[in-house]
Amino acid sequence: MYNVPVEIAAGQVHADIRQGLSSEEAKKRLNQDGFNEFRKQKRKTLLVKFFEQFKSFMILVLLIAAAISGVVGYMNGEGFTDAIIILVIVILNACIGTAQELKAEKSLEALEKLSAPYSKVIRNGQVETIPSREIVKGDLVVIETGDLVPADMRLVEAVNLKIEEAALTGESVPETKHTEPIEGEVPLGDRENMAYSSTLVSYGRGKGLVVATAMDTEVGKIAGMIQSVPDMKTPMQVKIDQLGKFLGIAALAICALIFLVGILEGREVLAMFMTAVSLAAAAIPEGLPAVSTIVLAIGVQRLAKKNAIVRHLPSVETLGSTNVICSDKTGTLTQNRMTIVSLFTDNRAEEVAESLSPDQQQLLVSSILANDAKLSREESKWQTTGDPTETAFLDLGIRFNLNKNSLEKETPRVAEIPFDSERKMMTTVNKQDNLLTVHTKGGLDELLACCSSILSNGIVKPLSESEKDNIRKANVKMAGKALRVLGVGRKSIDSLPAEISPQTLENGLTFIGMVGMIDPPREEVKDAVMKCRTAGIKPVMITGDHKITATAIAESLEIIEDSNARDTAMTGSELDKLSDEELLAIVDQTSVYARVSPEHKVRIIKAFQRKGEIVAMTGDGVNDAPALKLADIGLAMGITGTDVSKEAADVVLADDNFTTIVAAVEEGRRIYDNILKAIQFMLSTNIGEILVIFIAIMANWASPLLPIQILWINLVTDSLPALALSVDPADPDVMQRKPVDARQGFITRPFFARILLQGIMIAGLSLTAFLIGMQTSVETAQTMTFAVLAFTQITHVLNVRSELHSAFRNMFSNKLLLGALAIVLLLMIVVLEVPHLHDIFHLTTLDRAHWLWVIGLSIAPLPILEIVKGVIRLTRGKAAQK
Repeated sequence: MYNVPVEIAAGQVHADIRQGLSSEEAKKRLNQDGFNEFRKQKRKTLLVKFFEQFKSFMILVLLIAAAISGVVGYMNGEGFTDAIIILVIVILNACIGTAQELKAEKSLEALEKLSAPYSKVIRNGQVETIPSREIVKGDLVVIETGDLVPADMRLVEAVNLKIEEAALTGESVPETKHTEPIEGEVPLGDRENMAYSSTLVSYGRGKGLVVATAMDTEVGKIAGMIQSVPDMKTPMQVKIDQLGKFLGIAALAICALIFLVGILEGREVLAMFMTAVSLAAAAIPEGLPAVSTIVLAIGVQRLAKKNAIVRHLPSVETLGSTNVICSDKTGTLTQNRMTIVSLFTDNRAEEVAESLSPDQQQLLVSSILANDAKLSREESKWQTTGDPTETAFLDLGIRFNLNKNSLEKETPRVAEIPFDSERKMMTTVNKQDNLLTVHTKGGLDELLACCSSILSNGIVKPLSESEKDNIRKANVKMAGKALRVLGVGRKSIDSLPAEISPQTLENGLTFIGMVGMIDPPREEVKDAVMKCRTAGIKPVMITGDHKITATAIAESLEIIEDSNARDTAMTGSELDKLSDEELLAIVDQTSVYARVSPEHKVRIIKAFQRKGEIVAMTGDGVNDAPALKLADIGLAMGITGTDVSKEAADVVLADDNFTTIVAAVEEGRRIYDNILKAIQFMLSTNIGEILVIFIAIMANWASPLLPIQILWINLVTDSLPALALSVDPADPDVMQRKPVDARQGFITRPFFARILLQGIMIAGLSLTAFLIGMQTSVETAQTMTFAVLAFTQITHVLNVRSELHSAFRNMFSNKLLLGALAIVLLLMIVVLEVPHLHDIFHLTTLDRAHWLWVIGLSIAPLPILEIVKGVIRLTRGKAAQK
């Protein structure tokens, strides 16, 4: 492809280098060639996932117990009832585990799709943004600074285009590109008219004709890259695994002790073995890792609905600990819709009125022509795409019937010098009939240096120093109103110079005027900032804009609470003068950083982290990648962000909104709280079950529960309520407390003490039921213990929803939990009341008096913990007053 002219290359892939493919043809090729993505690793089949659930040590112990029970039952003529019940319970547990694994995998697949990169293509003659995976051979792709090249392409347009090909060739210096054919066989790094998949556009812009996708690309051939969902464990999951192993060993030790004591007391060996094994299976919280995965997976989906696309699961946990949010201004704190509100012509600034003067019209025409923003018609409405500053001119042009497409049709662009950060200007040359006109817009100081005349009331005259001073004063005045100011100039030339460069075109310009524009603050951000402060989170604005503009926006949003006190603003140049130690001393007193570079962002993050803060940082540019990776939470902009910044980030903000960051932090806290709720519920109930059997055996009482009863309680009461807790809404005060200390383990002493005491409470109530039932018969005692142990766990779920607040507060806010409790309650009542099931579970019918005891003991956890919570609230309230 690199040996032939563009037109022949287009013919070889049956494409149009101006209109691009039609939607129908693109769809046809997509169906024929498949998606533009690398082959994925084969996933485990459903059957493999199911059988992997039986790898657990305790499941294997249960299967052995079922086999022994079946043999003994057959030999004693008792049948296989116990063995079948154990097997059914084991299979049900395996089904639940498989379902949980499938749900987590599907959630991560959805996440992978949500975080996939997008590309701009021309189809049907219009620029469209589509997922990169939908690009097909023959597509016409538009690339610009900061983009990752989505496929192998033959370039058809290259305007000052440079591409970093280190990912492919190892060459770190960007390669300058052109569109001319190359003669002979040349190595990959010398194919200057080609752009290859996974390389980075570092400068300029261009268009390319896709000649290879997916595994046919050069990167696909060499690297054989595989896209698959990463198998990663979060820090909390690792801690939960460790906790589960510790508790498992402890539970096995206790169960072995129970078995030995039972044998010494003369109990039947098989019965004690089955009891010990069943208790071990019920006591070991092997479901904890699965529950935490589901909570995280559901949390990821909830965050996606709130426009926060999580790319790395560990970041979900970190979000809840964030206490500093460093946010860009443009588009995140503001609307990212620059609006021109002031025009400076004829030595005076005026607000945009209902009509334009001739000079104002010329100002706007030149601004629209020296502009790379795109204008397209969608659903009877004009849509602009491009840099927000540039789209502002197109929006104003539409308002005054100055359509960019029509203007460029009348005066097509024949040459250009793209904007760059050093010159801070952009220039185009447009042709109308035989007249060539240079249009330049950019920073005022830079533009004035290129101007020698001024347009005033339709007359061009020399530009004097006094007029320059007046223009500069007007600029300062406009900037003081938090307006972004750009200057505009033009000139006519007879012919294009031999070399298109700033030196040949950007001189001798006529100054036409200035425009003042503002990116209004988002209305919802002010409330989000206040929510940050009440949650113990410091909001910090970091922007490349001027200090005056940044401070004005920050004060309007109350990011700066008191500009005369400790809350201050700082510029990048002021930051350069500070040592790391000096910055460390004042970093928590500075709320605004203006005119900063990506390197400054890195210093700011390091300073906060040295103070032990958990920092979230936003970024959108290629150069922001180091800061995004260094931050505890890297937040990339989904709309304005480059592909490189998205790859480096932990979370992508689909709407570029600061409010979404705060919502994500709130969701992170909710997820963290819900995992703790599930841990608290499962551990406290498991401790209760162990203590019931342990105390009874040690006291030489009859066994309060039979193996099948233990396994049934574990199956019914553990899984459904614990999973339902994962969608529990956040506490109303979740954003009114300080962030969780990320360095602190989640099993703190107070938390473990709470779990232990709640387990003792459940065991005490269950043993009370046992002793009351023993006054009638062993069967009645076991039935009452079975009922109370299960029902107390149902009521206990309501208690663990909040550490401090009443169980009846927002009781109906989690309908899934109520549904899960209703199912558990129904299953328990069926087992207790259906006579045929009594034989299977070795139960007896309870009379009214016994049922009243069961009900009273089962609801007792509610008033007990309501009193405890009330005492804690009262104690903390008094402590706060002191």
